[in-house]
Amino acid sequence: MFEVLPQLPADPILGLSTAFKADPNPLKIDLGVGVYKDEEGRTPILNSIAKAQQILLNTEESKTYITPQGVQGFIDGLTELLLGKGNKAVLENRVAGVQAPGGCGALRILSELIKRCKPDTTVWVSDPTWANHIPLIGNAGLKIETYPYFDKAKASIKFDAMVECLQNVKAGDIVLLHGCCHNPTGADLTKEQWQTVLELAQKTGFIPFIDVAYLGFGDSLEDDAYGTRLLVNNLPEVIIAASCSKNFGLYRERVGLALMVTANSTVRNAIQTQIQSIARAIYSMPPSYGGALVDIVLRQPDLRTEWMAEVEMMRSRMQDLRGLLVSKLKEYGAQQDFEFVKQQKGMFSYLCISPEQVIAMRDKHSVYFVESSRVNIAGISLKNVDSLAKSLVSVL
Repeated sequence: MFEVLPQLPADPILGLSTAFKADPNPLKIDLGVGVYKDEEGRTPILNSIAKAQQILLNTEESKTYITPQGVQGFIDGLTELLLGKGNKAVLENRVAGVQAPGGCGALRILSELIKRCKPDTTVWVSDPTWANHIPLIGNAGLKIETYPYFDKAKASIKFDAMVECLQNVKAGDIVLLHGCCHNPTGADLTKEQWQTVLELAQKTGFIPFIDVAYLGFGDSLEDDAYGTRLLVNNLPEVIIAASCSKNFGLYRERVGLALMVTANSTVRNAIQTQIQSIARAIYSMPPSYGGALVDIVLRQPDLRTEWMAEVEMMRSRMQDLRGLLVSKLKEYGAQQDFEFVKQQKGMFSYLCISPEQVIAMRDKHSVYFVESSRVNIAGISLKNVDSLAKSLVSVL
């Protein structure tokens, strides 16, 4: 029976990794897959995480199942990191949450929850958005529409067009927002723009669905939570999916959190049973290891301080690389103005060049990134930035 299924094309991002590995050019550059890399091109284990691993090894006494919702210390710690200490919704017992297998798992659990509540719900996603948002949400059976977000020709957010679109969203529809460090563009809303989004939600009745995958990689851990906290503090219902892949470096441990802020504690208690039921039907019990590590780091003051310093180091390095790339492009004669790259935030930037130029970068210079022109800033280094800038100038 299985012969009826066709072979599918390679994932556009993961397929790049395969092509990169097969390229014999010793000067090849990988700016595709979104993982943090140090100057040597490694994705290191954070020192704070390494210490937490040793603590867990010394103290863990069993490998039996943990509770269905996950490591409670992880849920509580990450919720506080996202929403702030003493958050009113938490104190009022209005926040339901489960540990999920990565941010992807959180997105899928919450999409299934929306489907249970209202099967014909429309989810509005930014144009562009992270490619995996579409299958994660769409395969749950939800209808997807897009709202304008980024103008590639002007390298800036199309906020007026975004507002005009969201003014016409129906009450009860879901609007997916990137909490910080927009993927793929790196272009984030200002505080004033977040305020406008809040007022739109209050006026139209749409429910924000916030994906927070890069907390701490934009401006700071506190500043990057601004939009999320603004909406949670002023709306009765907010949906949040969070990931610890980037800021804790726990890519392969798949550590995520699915949160639902509800109107009251009665609804919260019902939603808690629903999201645990959804998780049970997909993967039964949550993994413990990664969540336990985050719990240890956030609970122990010395490790928390060290982790925060490591996040700041990664953030600062990527910001410095943005400035370095822009200066090198000027040095090697780029006529196009790339100053916008310095204003974008987080791991990714849109270079705003054409797909044909992206392909030329790969075919002629062994520089790999997706055809949208999204590049992983963390893949740049002091060793390759000159080669990268010269290659870019040559194809412009």
